[in-house]
Amino acid sequence: MSLKYAVLAALLEGEASGYELSKVFDVSLANFWASTPQQLYRELERLAQDGLIEARVVRQERRPDKRMFTLTEAGRRDLRNFAATPPRPTAIRDELLIKIQAMDGADPGATRALVEERQAWARGKLARYRRVRERLLAGRGEDEYLRETDRVGPYLMLMGGIGFEEENVRWCERVLTVLKQRAPLG
Repeated sequence: MSLKYAVLAALLEGEASGYELSKVFDVSLANFWASTPQQLYRELERLAQDGLIEARVVRQERRPDKRMFTLTEAGRRDLRNFAATPPRPTAIRDELLIKIQAMDGADPGATRALVEERQAWARGKLARYRRVRERLLAGRGEDEYLRETDRVGPYLMLMGGIGFEEENVRWCERVLTVLKQRAPLG
């Protein structure tokens, strides 16, 4: 998958400036598809040149003009085709897993510290995801939200992220338990 489809999907929410899209990436999409602001702006230019989005300039006083982007019908069609195409199987590329594979004979304290760091990171992301979920639900139950919302995709993506980070936390807990059980007595 390319950044192209992450940008097109973000524009399903409606018209947005490059700055607004970069904030969307920071808050939600970056957890699943990382991008720098520079990459995002280059992709917006390509999408506009390809006719998948339209850009309009909004004049501002005391600030530089900004460009607002919207999906074109060609962009919506391309996104529909992308959404219907089977994805490639995912492959985990995780340096920590290789370090765990290589840990025998290494310093168990260093390994433990790496796993504790991953666990703290996963807990932090999980807390952020749960805050986003609460904002989306806005006091409603999940069933009510899913019946009433215009777009269910962002919520389902968020639930995937929550499940992923919950599993990361569980795995870290298990690894730390095993490391503790294997620690030399004394």
